[in-house]
Amino acid sequence: MKTLHLDTGKEMRGGQWQALRLHRGLIAAGNESFLLARPDSALLWLARQEGLPCAALRTGSLRTLSEGYDLVHAHDARSHTLAALLARVPLVVSRRVAFPVRDSAISRWKYRQPRLFLAVSHHVARQLRKANIDKSRIAVVYDGVPVPPTPASGSAVLIPETADPAKGMALAQEAAGLAGILVQKSASLETDLPHARLLLYITHSEGLGSGILLAMAHGVTVIASNVGGIPEMIRDGENGYLVPNEAAAIAAALGNAADLGNAARATILARFTEKHMVDATLAAYEGLFRNV
Repeated sequence: MKTLHLDTGKEMRGGQWQALRLHRGLIAAGNESFLLARPDSALLWLARQEGLPCAALRTGSLRTLSEGYDLVHAHDARSHTLAALLARVPLVVSRRVAFPVRDSAISRWKYRQPRLFLAVSHHVARQLRKANIDKSRIAVVYDGVPVPPTPASGSAVLIPETADPAKGMALAQEAAGLAGILVQKSASLETDLPHARLLLYITHSEGLGSGILLAMAHGVTVIASNVGGIPEMIRDGENGYLVPNEAAAIAAALGNAADLGNAARATILARFTEKHMVDATLAAYEGLFRNV
């Protein structure tokens, strides 16, 4: 299988980490994979640091370059648009966001072009179905994360640092204040999770939540909003805690949370490793060509 990956994100957010992990994993599994990313992106820099096949994305050469691959896999909205316009081979699009598909003539055209959507959760798949995308063109592929050899051993209570108001950082801080618990804003969960005991992940919209998966892989107990695809990872009171987006309820969970890190880590090993993600993606690719 020869796959050309496209991503236009500048920062390393959840989608960029998944693109990098998938690219690496496909190559390790014996597939030919090549990544195109924006020239100034962290994703391209990291791929180069690892020695992975990659180059700067140049729209002028995309049409010709795509002809040398079995499929093009677009990992964000802008690369979806570029590939819909220029790719000459079947298009696969990862859909990670929880909000509905826009209902406009341009959007309807754009969403007719992919042969397959990889939805990051069943919640996201339902949003695609509401846009009249046939279920035969949708496969659910959960994010996969690395599992560190040893669990976290620290006392920090983390909240992801973000400027996105939809992510609920202000509500998380308000709830922590009510609970009298000191929280640490984290701009890099990869760096901070090994020293944490709890992650407070409050959001108003979430396709899945790869930051939650990272915390669970580290054996860190997660308190998260009961929205979007998050309940597909967390079983309340078993491997984490689900809360409504209300300060008092979040504060109560902070004050009463038991250590569920072992169960969280077991969940990742059973369902959400990088290998799970790569294997599910390959199965979706292969299913696409079986159905031609």
